[in-house]
Amino acid sequence: MRISLARKIVLTAIPLLSLALVAPHDSYAQKGGAKKPAAGAPKGTPKPGAAGGADIELDEPATPTQPKAADNGPPPTAGQMTEPAAQAKRLFDSEKWIDASLALYRVYKGETQDDEGNKQLAQYHLAISLYRLKFYQAAYGIFSEIADKPNHLKFNETLLWLSKLATDLPEPADIVERVGKYNDAQIEKFNNNNQRDLYWQLNYLLGRYKYRNRQYEDALRLFTKVSRESKYYVRAQFFSGISNVQLRKSVPAVQSFQRIVGAIDEGVEGVDDDSRMRDLAHLSMARTYYSASVRLDEQGSPTIDSTKLSAAVKYWNKVDVGSEYWLDSLFEESWAYFMAGDYAHALGNIHTLQAPYFPNSYYPEAEVLRSVIYFANCQYDDAEVIVAKLQTKYQPLYDELNKVLTRFKGDGQEEAFYKFLKDVRDGKADLPPRIKTVVENALSDRQLLRHLQYVQLLDDEANRFKKAPGTFRDSPLGNDTKDALQLARDIAVRNAGTLAKERYQRNLDELNEHLRDSAKILIDITSAKRNQLDQAIAGSQVTAKESERNIVKADDEHVIWPFDGEYWRDELGFYRQTITSKCGR
Repeated sequence: MRISLARKIVLTAIPLLSLALVAPHDSYAQKGGAKKPAAGAPKGTPKPGAAGGADIELDEPATPTQPKAADNGPPPTAGQMTEPAAQAKRLFDSEKWIDASLALYRVYKGETQDDEGNKQLAQYHLAISLYRLKFYQAAYGIFSEIADKPNHLKFNETLLWLSKLATDLPEPADIVERVGKYNDAQIEKFNNNNQRDLYWQLNYLLGRYKYRNRQYEDALRLFTKVSRESKYYVRAQFFSGISNVQLRKSVPAVQSFQRIVGAIDEGVEGVDDDSRMRDLAHLSMARTYYSASVRLDEQGSPTIDSTKLSAAVKYWNKVDVGSEYWLDSLFEESWAYFMAGDYAHALGNIHTLQAPYFPNSYYPEAEVLRSVIYFANCQYDDAEVIVAKLQTKYQPLYDELNKVLTRFKGDGQEEAFYKFLKDVRDGKADLPPRIKTVVENALSDRQLLRHLQYVQLLDDEANRFKKAPGTFRDSPLGNDTKDALQLARDIAVRNAGTLAKERYQRNLDELNEHLRDSAKILIDITSAKRNQLDQAIAGSQVTAKESERNIVKADDEHVIWPFDGEYWRDELGFYRQTITSKCGR
């Protein structure tokens, strides 16, 4: 039994845009959202938000909640040190980091016959020594071991060093997962005048851990503790907004995004690119209102809240024309106009996307939307031509994209795809010209960039290791340090390759979905021409009287200037297209 397309679209598209913050070190953004089908939209109208441009993906992959490590009783007692252990501590206190690390390693490994308590103290001081030597990954490995043991003598103090590492290592190092080993009470110990900045940072990091594990209420509680004075305030507010989005609480979500704009206007610290962050907040508010504007009534039919839809349009219009998100905002806004039946605005926005000023823009869904609008106005021949052009342009592109992906079929291709990612980013990839821009767009988001940065950081650390004194490099500690770096790099490369391949596959799947949708539209066009269209769809098509609102007219602030085939920059975003209905109702 066929269902109304209007209901179908809402049911399949109601999840809010998958946000992803792209703040100084974090990434969040949202794509997609609930669209109202246009009157008479044919079956197969795609889910909203599969926009091209920079990928701003906010939703982090879900990972199982990490159980707390077992507490095996009280911490051990540190008794009298052996002389080698005492000498190691003196070297540490004298900040002779190379000699101290070598001596502490012997204590930690039990070579000096010290008790368990002193071995734990040596382990902690060894991690600090490695940190001071800027072997951050090796230090992180040892601090991670301590964080796994709540009964470790230096379990609480390790939290301080994890916070330091969170600023020295990029996000893919996953410091957040280690901070997740701690609880509110342990973080609360830093709530004093001397460590207030640290307290705010730790609440943010633990909040990120809770968010990742879909514990949104806990995440919100922790983000609330991050003061406006903290450089983590804007990031905390962004994740507060996203957490509320996940909880379907649009009002507090928008309030969080509004606080971001207010804080930036007041010169808050911790934001590297004020304009970009402000645009992302406006974009997020628009998307939140947009998704909240569509609801199902008791009969399961979609209803539109025009007030929220208008608010969405207002915030999309606040995204600066020079922003990397401007084209995304135009495209997404065109869906809002579509929902409102304002096809002149929707088609005008799509016209802007096709301007020669944006040679790298990639919005195949815009052509699907155009065909739906023409279908809704019973201009079947024009709709058919649009769909045919879409398929002619994008089917070969899909085939070539898929052909490239087949190079990496099978298991164990993560490192190969990582190398492909590097080549794409460096402009060295062997790609057909037709798909070069599409692949570069698919692999251009900031999360992938941070993975590449992490691998580069590990390579830099490996180079520092090669320059260390031979007594360190050739020691058992040196071997452990080298092995830790190599293991971390192998994992980082695999993770980057996996993520890049997922990005590529997602882009390919979205294009395939648009092609399938276009094929379904052709079926409905054929049915309409034969007067065999579903009653639910035919009954929602636009009448000639209703289409009068889509006749473009000048007002007191604008004049009509016919488009003659030449684009002008100052016209971008202001195009309108008159469309009249040929429906017989």
